[in-house]
Amino acid sequence: MLTLHFAPRTCALASLIALEESGLAHEVKMVDLAGSEQRSPGYLAINPKGRVPALVTDRGVLTETPAILAYIAQVTPAGRLAPLHDAFEFARMQAFNAYLCATVHVAHAHKFRGARWSDDPAAVETMKAKVPENMAECFRLIEETMLVGPWVMGSTYSVADPYLFTMAGWLEGDGVDPARFPKVLEHRARMQERPAVQRALARAGA
Repeated sequence: MLTLHFAPRTCALASLIALEESGLAHEVKMVDLAGSEQRSPGYLAINPKGRVPALVTDRGVLTETPAILAYIAQVTPAGRLAPLHDAFEFARMQAFNAYLCATVHVAHAHKFRGARWSDDPAAVETMKAKVPENMAECFRLIEETMLVGPWVMGSTYSVADPYLFTMAGWLEGDGVDPARFPKVLEHRARMQERPAVQRALARAGA
C-alpha cells in the first residue's frame, strides 16, 4: 500500500487527488506543519527535505510533486492518468507540471517564505508585495498559451489537472482575481464535480 504524507493547504493536494483518481490502495498520514512535525527526526527520516508531499512506496520514498504525479500515472491500471504511449505528449504534460513546480509555486512562496531568499526584512516585504503581480502573470501565460481545455492536455484528463486545480486554488489568497482567467475558472469548476476531487477535499478537511 502507498502512504502519502500530506498537509492541508499545500501542493500535496495534487498528489492526494491523483491517488483518489488512480484507484490504487493508499493511506494518508497528516504532517502537522504548524507544530513543526516536518522538522522532526521521525519525518526527516522519511523526507530529509522536511516538506510535503512524500510518497512511501514498496521501493522507497518519492518526493517532489511532478515525480509523484508521474509515478502515480505510470502505475495506475490502464495508464489512464497520462499519455504514457506518446513520448511527446508525456513530455508536454511534464513540462506543464514542471512550470507549476518551478515557477508558479516559487512565485506563491514569496508571500510566506521570503526568508528563504533574503535575510533583509525590507527585501522580504518587497517580495511579498510582488506576489499578486507574479502570480497573475503566471496564470496569464497558463490561460493564454498552456491550458488547452477542457483539461490541461485537451480532451483527456491527466495528473496535470489536479496540479493546476491545486495551484489555482491559491489565487484569491495571493491577491489575484481568478475571474481574469475564465478558462482556469472553468477548469476549477469542472474539477470540483469529479468524485475523486470531492473525496480528496473531504480527506484534506477543505
